[in-house]
Amino acid sequence: MKLSILLFTVAPFALLSPAMAQMSSAPQSQPEDTSATDADAEARAANASRTEVFTTGVAKGRDRLDSATSTSSLRGSDIQKIGARSVAEVLRNIPGIRVEASGGDVNNSFTIRGLPLASSGSKYLQLQEDGLPVLEYGDLFVGADVFLRPDFNLNAVETIRGGSASTFASNSPGGVINFISRTGDAEGGAVQVSAGLDFDEKRLDFDYGTRISDTLRFHVGGFYRAGEGPRETGYTAYRGGQLKLNVTKDFEGGYIRLSGKYLDDRTPTYLSVPMSVSGTNSDPEYKYIANFDANSGSLLSPHVANIVTLDGNNNLARKDLRDGVHTIAKAIGLESQFEVAGWTITEKFRYADLSGQMTQFQYGLTLPGATLAAMFGGPGATLSYATGPNAGQAIADPASLNGNGLLSLAVLRDMELNSLDVMTNDIRATRQWTVGDGVLTTTAGFYKSSQTVDADWLFISGISDVRGDGQGALVDITRAGGIPMTQNGIIAYSGQPGSAAFRRKYDVEFDVMAPYGSLNFMIGKFAIGGSIRYDIGKAEGSLFGADLGGGRVGLMAYDINGDGVISLPERNTAFIPLDRPAPVNFDYEYLSYSAGINYRVAEPLAVFARYSRGGRGAADRVLFTPIVSPVTGELADERAGHDTVKQAEAGVKYRKNNLTLNLTGFWAKTQEINQQTVVQPDGTLVPQIIVRGYKAMGAEFEGSVRHGPFSITAGATYTDAEIASDTLNPAIEGNTPRHQPKLIFQATPQFENDMFTVGANFVGTTSSFAQDSNQLKMPGFTVVNAFLQFRPTERIQLSLNANNLFDVTGLTDVAQAAIPASGIVSVRAINGRTISTSLRFDF
Repeated sequence: MKLSILLFTVAPFALLSPAMAQMSSAPQSQPEDTSATDADAEARAANASRTEVFTTGVAKGRDRLDSATSTSSLRGSDIQKIGARSVAEVLRNIPGIRVEASGGDVNNSFTIRGLPLASSGSKYLQLQEDGLPVLEYGDLFVGADVFLRPDFNLNAVETIRGGSASTFASNSPGGVINFISRTGDAEGGAVQVSAGLDFDEKRLDFDYGTRISDTLRFHVGGFYRAGEGPRETGYTAYRGGQLKLNVTKDFEGGYIRLSGKYLDDRTPTYLSVPMSVSGTNSDPEYKYIANFDANSGSLLSPHVANIVTLDGNNNLARKDLRDGVHTIAKAIGLESQFEVAGWTITEKFRYADLSGQMTQFQYGLTLPGATLAAMFGGPGATLSYATGPNAGQAIADPASLNGNGLLSLAVLRDMELNSLDVMTNDIRATRQWTVGDGVLTTTAGFYKSSQTVDADWLFISGISDVRGDGQGALVDITRAGGIPMTQNGIIAYSGQPGSAAFRRKYDVEFDVMAPYGSLNFMIGKFAIGGSIRYDIGKAEGSLFGADLGGGRVGLMAYDINGDGVISLPERNTAFIPLDRPAPVNFDYEYLSYSAGINYRVAEPLAVFARYSRGGRGAADRVLFTPIVSPVTGELADERAGHDTVKQAEAGVKYRKNNLTLNLTGFWAKTQEINQQTVVQPDGTLVPQIIVRGYKAMGAEFEGSVRHGPFSITAGATYTDAEIASDTLNPAIEGNTPRHQPKLIFQATPQFENDMFTVGANFVGTTSSFAQDSNQLKMPGFTVVNAFLQFRPTERIQLSLNANNLFDVTGLTDVAQAAIPASGIVSVRAINGRTISTSLRFDF
């Protein structure tokens, strides 16, 4: 199948004659950002007032004031200015997008305009790189941002919210975010070295692009970094980099481009940490526990690193938790645009070989040390260090342990990403026709993708002390009779004691085909358009795991340490029943459509309205659930094959000179089947199916103004969302979805002249509920990120960036639905203050 798609991709280029290849260059849809060091105020003002062409998620690039869509864009130079180093730090500056970014640089969660974020990832929002999805499904157990790194290669980020996104990209009913690369159109390059001032990280960025001839150009760039990172881990948690290259051949009416990418990067994952909470559910007071700063501390430690367990083939293997999220991406792409008989043909193809490993360390049930010892070891149980510099030493006074007296039942996760390869191909033909006094634009296209999910889940359980200084250790529990309940700090070689849950193997292929088309008629001040898309998806493969049921056994006795004695933890060794596969064999299909009207009231003013229906196909979230039969591999209900999103929006846009204002009202209705992992009172993780309907309505503002050297960009989104229906838990109907605030906002005021740029980026959110039961609240917060650039000469720039300048504690997740009797909850918090400096040389 992959060979046939490759042939389908290459075939159109056989039509290009040598004469066509020698003709002059074609216009590019995205002008290359050349303003990284340009401080000419008049040039910037002229740029702001000119027609702004937007190309993502639409049939043909057009002025934003002539398009019935909600769009935004960020230039690469602006992203570098605010010091954004991760996808989350970029997206938090786009109106309408809610970012849950407390896990580190990658594997964060995103949603848009009140659409539900019941699990992790970006289910309804597609992340693209140069017009093709990074992953076909944004909420696999690894998010698309795991394989995406913003660096000097980035020219711009274009975002379309709602609107035609559902019909010009599969599985993207909420919107599309497109990371667009530089292509050498702007000649020159840059080298930058950066270092953390109050944290350990060194980084080198570079890029260079130029024309080799009048019709041939290239761009190359990348980065490398290393260091402990913004939180205390006790080791080099960040290590790796990226290299990207593209070569473009221009000819009359089009171009052809070959691109490549290699990413090999290690980043840590920061999961839930303990905090104390008092007060009431509606007015809680969160505090750090002793010896654990939730802003700068982490669970990670060199003393909780080397773990022995069974791998995906049930062979003994050593896992190193210091590898964190180790991402390897090798991608090659081919893109072309050319004219045939009045039609503009655009062809995009990419094959990405994606693999790696994701190791994580997560606290579960956290209690006073003596209490946890008695829970697992009974009365008189004793404690001793299992790892670290004090290994073997008895803990005489558990109440003084770590300065807080706490221990935690921890889950040590290892997800082996054997293959997440994805192949995508999108070909479309567009033509404009003169019809009376108007212009009709027609587009027809076909999309094809193949997404592999080949992965192993290998969870085990341990007992850990609770400290955030990067020196944490595992702890042994021994019964009063001298019988060890743990082995080197491991209480069970399974995801949770006595259970084989979360010991899984996935081997599934997801295929998507989607024909689509659009019509847009522009006459006078009116632009009327509609688009349609029909998605056909299929999933085939096998699953392995005891939690599939059907008599599958997943626990056995195994001599992990080879000492000839089966310890109590070794009696709870989880394995994958490889001889009992469960088939996956289901398909789905759904129709998406969108229609809108835009009226250009005057040159600087337009109003628009749009109604859309989109869908999102079922992927790994329905696997290992009753939704997919472990006997036939088919869906228990064909309606579970996709989720449906209906949206309406209406807005006004104004742009004149140095002032831009956009205001949009929106409404959304979503039917969803999903899977959440819920933390039980005893600290165990339990997957839970949800079958829900959601409603949301609100308003979105975006604006910018410049006066001389002063400018400000700002955005805000007000959302009123509710759980409209819940088949399995009707008691929560009418509640606000968890983590959904009423208001999110961002603003960036700055002053810029030839020598200096100084400003601050404000990002904030109001309070929200920790869980769907709407009991415990998470407080709102505002983060200030300051930046300063100094240009002593034309080609040299010194920068200073302060992220979370005032060291605000911002919670993005609380696992508990209400304040527990222990007064200790598991939270995820944003990173605290980090200050970095950089030196850049342009050439």
